[in-house]
Amino acid sequence: MHRSLGPRLSVVPAVLWLLAGIGWLIGEAVTASAFPAYSYATNYISDLGVPDVGIFQGRTIDSPLSAVMNTVFIGHGVLFALAGLLVARAVASTSRSASRAVAVLVVAHFVGITLVGLFHGSQASVDDGAIVLHVLGAAVAITSGNVVAIVAGASSRAVDAPRGYRVASIVLGVVGLVSLVMLLVDSGSTAITLLPDGVWERASVYTIIAWELLSGGLLLTGVLRRRAAARA
Repeated sequence: MHRSLGPRLSVVPAVLWLLAGIGWLIGEAVTASAFPAYSYATNYISDLGVPDVGIFQGRTIDSPLSAVMNTVFIGHGVLFALAGLLVARAVASTSRSASRAVAVLVVAHFVGITLVGLFHGSQASVDDGAIVLHVLGAAVAITSGNVVAIVAGASSRAVDAPRGYRVASIVLGVVGLVSLVMLLVDSGSTAITLLPDGVWERASVYTIIAWELLSGGLLLTGVLRRRAAARA
């Protein structure tokens, strides 16, 4: 991927993806630290964005820094989409179908994760019907984010991406989608409980974070190598 993109186009999406991934992890950790007895294994990520205090689906909800997490959700969507659109535009002449697919998927991720940040997984949302938008947004954001990784892995050979990057992207995307399915199976059945819901959810989301950090790192490395070669 990094060989065919110009330095100016490469460095911007690289920085955006790196900021999105690192910002998510830091923002989540900070918000979780203020949430009494928050569990990465049993609590959902979106529990951190609920402004209400109470009980929802058997989980205690109390996130004093909910505004921080909701900002992280929406901010991630913006950065992820901008980076993806820049890369899609840069590779359009090389792989038009992949470029269009990435553009649609990153915009879908932005819309989905923005819905998660605006409409919360809480009893209040159940009561007013907004929970539908929250669940739909999460499903769209997680699915589209992981499919982006698969599309990038499957198509990036055309722009000379390293084989390791291509394989890792596809593996991350598949693992993320399988984890999402397992979350739905586990949470919807009393007979099947392989892992806590929070583990499955994070496995489906962290694959997206891992992929954008990988992609950002690859692009940035390409820029640094080209600049070093130019000086030499």
